[in-house]
Amino acid sequence: MTADEFDRMQEQTRGSFAGLGIQVVMDNEGPDKGLVKVVAPIDDTPAKKAGIQPNDLIVAIDGAKVQGMTIDDAIGKLKGAKGTPVEISVLRDREKPPFKVKLVRDIVRVPAVTSRMEGNFGFLRISNFSEQTASGLEKAFKSLEKNQEGAPKGYVLDLRYNPGGLLDQAVAVADDFLSGGEIVSTRGRNPKDTLREMGTPGELAKGRPVVVLINGGSASASEIVAGALQDRDRALLLGTRSFGKGSVQTVIPLQNGLQGALRLTTARYYTPSGRSIQAQGIDPDIQMPVIYPGQEENAERPSEASLPGALDVETQQEAFKAEHSDQPKVEPVKCGYKEDGKTFRDCQLERAIEILSDATAYRAALADASAGRSKQ
Repeated sequence: MTADEFDRMQEQTRGSFAGLGIQVVMDNEGPDKGLVKVVAPIDDTPAKKAGIQPNDLIVAIDGAKVQGMTIDDAIGKLKGAKGTPVEISVLRDREKPPFKVKLVRDIVRVPAVTSRMEGNFGFLRISNFSEQTASGLEKAFKSLEKNQEGAPKGYVLDLRYNPGGLLDQAVAVADDFLSGGEIVSTRGRNPKDTLREMGTPGELAKGRPVVVLINGGSASASEIVAGALQDRDRALLLGTRSFGKGSVQTVIPLQNGLQGALRLTTARYYTPSGRSIQAQGIDPDIQMPVIYPGQEENAERPSEASLPGALDVETQQEAFKAEHSDQPKVEPVKCGYKEDGKTFRDCQLERAIEILSDATAYRAALADASAGRSKQ
């Protein structure tokens, strides 16, 4: 990794950086092509306090036009040392000229965990496994337990599109749903180097039913959590097969990171039952592919096995054929808009809540899933 890449990796694992606190993308279509679009400001940040809104377009940064920059160039100009000023030109209303906003950069902490009640059930969304994740999940549990209408009767843990992160945070998250026992093992070339991560007694979920949402964007630490809860018969997994990133990297800074770092693959992750995650991923107990308006029905998301030089691809292909040779193909569910005509319905979440609402059906599905895995 170059020095810049190493810095970005450290920001991701810390869950914090010095900047303005806005999630942005490059607008690549229509009259706004080449401008930076605000997806959302992060709460309690300079951007949020200054009134920056979703869909605002940043046309200039400190007088330099954004058009012609890459998204990384633009983000690099928006970030900077805490306490330093930056001026951005914002286009909000096409009938009016852009207006300038002066902001002072500050330390931005990206929330790794968000939570809310969905009817009688708690919804926990983990977007990444940074240094903030375990503590954020504990706070979410406490907040949901104090719900005015009563404690949650169960939980939906959303790990979709979660690219992973720190191993110790994945272990801590899984431990919140488990009481003791193995969570994951890492195995290198030498059997003596095998390490087993164990849980501690007690669990924050208090034995309540759990449905975990995964998809092809769930990778690494997400797969560790999903695999542990599945193998230990603690949760039902719903969605589509996960990414399959089950290799362990040791990061070696070069000259204290000034010249970047070397990321060396040293081991593989295995679930409590001994399943390798690498290139195989985690299969959900309930297959539920979905298609949203504008998506192609036959489009497949890239997985670890599709990357050049990926480990264990042949083994993965053989295992997939053996497991799925007699299983019918699951047709995707077409999921449309809500009544407002703007917001997509989350069909997978709706299905998860439906399953949790019928305790007898949940227990039966959990037993069936466990029995099915024991035959493989």
